Amino acid sequence: MNRRKNFVAAGLATTLAALALTLGGLAAPAQAAGTVDCDGWVHNNNNPDHGIAGCHNNTDRTVTFRAEIVCGWAPDVSGQWVTLAPGQYGESSGVCAIYSSGVGSVGWTIQ
Repeated sequence: MNRRKNFVAAGLATTLAALALTLGGLAAPAQAAGTVDCDGWVHNNNNPDHGIAGCHNNTDRTVTFRAEIVCGWAPDVSGQWVTLAPGQYGESSGVCAIYSSGVGSVGWTIQ
């Protein structure tokens, strides 16, 4: 009998949790469709100090982003803010200081 109570209690808890998630999903504000797809790279023309981030806005709203470049042996730099309407592509870039050992990585910040 004790085992049956535990089984029923577990089933009830699972049902209530699923119901809460369903109702919570209905009450949450709608999110923008799609995603913002970004990629980062170092400039192709033998410039190891120049980092670039490119993003494509696949959402149904305007987004703003910028490149975040990690520089070796120098302060990190941020690129210019770029605003993209739905469906647009854009690039943001930054250049590490001349005494840098080059771009270590390129990331991005999206607003």
